[in-house]
Amino acid sequence: MTTTKPEAAKAKKSTKSAKTEVLAIDVQSADLTDIETPALVVNLFRGVKKPGGATGAVDKALGGIITQLIEDGEIRGSAGETTLIHTLGKIKPSRVLVAGLGPRDKFDVQVVRRVSAEVVRFLRRKGISSTVTIAHGAGIGGLDPQESGQAIAEGAHLGLYKFGTYLTNNGDATTEFERLTVVELDTARAKAIDAGVKLGCTVAQAAITARNMVNEPANHMTPSRMADVARKVASERGLNIEIMENAQMKKMGMGAFMGVAQGTNEPAKLIILRYDGDPGHPENNLGLIGKGITFDTGGISLKPPGGMEAMKGDMAGGASVIGAMEIIGQTKPKINVLAVIAATENMPGASAQRPGDVVRAMNGKTIEVINTDAEGRLVLADALCYAREQGITRLVDVATLTGAMVTTLGKACTGIMGNDDTLVQQTIDAGKKTGEKFWELPMFDEYKDLIRSDVADMKNSGGRQAGSISAALLLAEFVDGAAWVHLDIAGTSTSDKVSGYLVKGATGVPVRTLAQLAADLAAASKPKKSKTKAK
Repeated sequence: MTTTKPEAAKAKKSTKSAKTEVLAIDVQSADLTDIETPALVVNLFRGVKKPGGATGAVDKALGGIITQLIEDGEIRGSAGETTLIHTLGKIKPSRVLVAGLGPRDKFDVQVVRRVSAEVVRFLRRKGISSTVTIAHGAGIGGLDPQESGQAIAEGAHLGLYKFGTYLTNNGDATTEFERLTVVELDTARAKAIDAGVKLGCTVAQAAITARNMVNEPANHMTPSRMADVARKVASERGLNIEIMENAQMKKMGMGAFMGVAQGTNEPAKLIILRYDGDPGHPENNLGLIGKGITFDTGGISLKPPGGMEAMKGDMAGGASVIGAMEIIGQTKPKINVLAVIAATENMPGASAQRPGDVVRAMNGKTIEVINTDAEGRLVLADALCYAREQGITRLVDVATLTGAMVTTLGKACTGIMGNDDTLVQQTIDAGKKTGEKFWELPMFDEYKDLIRSDVADMKNSGGRQAGSISAALLLAEFVDGAAWVHLDIAGTSTSDKVSGYLVKGATGVPVRTLAQLAADLAAASKPKKSKTKAK
């Protein structure tokens, strides 16, 4: 085991980073029509006939051209609509981009994230590298200015994301988008927007950390390289880090994890990150547990070759936990957070575990291995046991655990299960703030029959019936009375198309939700000030 304190944390040379946009975002108090910029972004709700607010002011300065285009049916304000108008010297901005917000009754911060992403991508395609924008929703939209600023920053950074590390031909490269300026005349609102922008940049960059890890090919993003990324995050964010090696994990009795790792020559790593945000109250804690299978062949139960290249992303749960800790280390909520990432490959080597093997987890429970491709629950079992041994009383595990979840929920939302209604709801509520959707599946006792074994305490696969639920029920055997939530991100960890702030490839889900949950739990644990009557 290697242990590194924050002040001495030194990351090893890590994999070359992706070619992500270098975007600067600032906030100014100024008159929109008096700013020199290649493009000025305003917005419009669907169905509005006469624009008001900042859009109305720009329309007036342009002699009513936006109103005219609305009357002509060219601008409708529909979600995703972008209309570029050349100002021809009537105002200092060279162009005005009218972004559709969709219907007013469906407007929220998620719309702002989406609009911000679509706008900067649209301008980048036009060869425009900077723009000035109003704070979407911070005026007549009724949004909190800080939330608007955060959503704009998140949408812009995540929407511009590109993974081009291994592309050698840049002949088709587009202009890089470099600067986004948010303008707000009211100085108090501008200050709040600026605070939101700073937080949004922090959050988005951490989600990009996770995206980069998932998008890396498996010959580069090995368990050792995952540990390198974690060391870098620990060094930059003041976290404590431990990396456990195979010998120590075997000594600790992590037979379920080591059973998966024994088929590969790549050393497994148990990556442990600690954030002590409330050291005086150790019971105020949260554990984030991530599956880090850096490549999943299925082991002896070999997967079919079609699409197997996507199995480089089977470590997305671990990547999202590292990303969340990057945010937590920066925002410093008053809560103690332990992150545990079980990282290994699942390979069909000569020493790989076989169907029919029985492994013993750290807590002594035995598992019959029916299917070596049901390996994620095995590594998570020991990671959960370790977190409980460390005194963690609230656990959230994250994993690309089952193909059944993709069949059940597709890519629209993450499946959530757990043994504690309060923690489940708190996670769902955190997702509502970040725009990441979750849907709860049942965990009725009847489903436990699916994982009953004749030769061990349980078996690692219950077959096709309720595959996602039976996998979660196995994990429940290792939480030892703690409040626990399981997030199956098999569908949501990647996107197969560009949509809003999601781009093709890794999504970074649920980095932002995990960090938001930590912040929410910290806020909820603050002691309420008592009111004493004056004598």
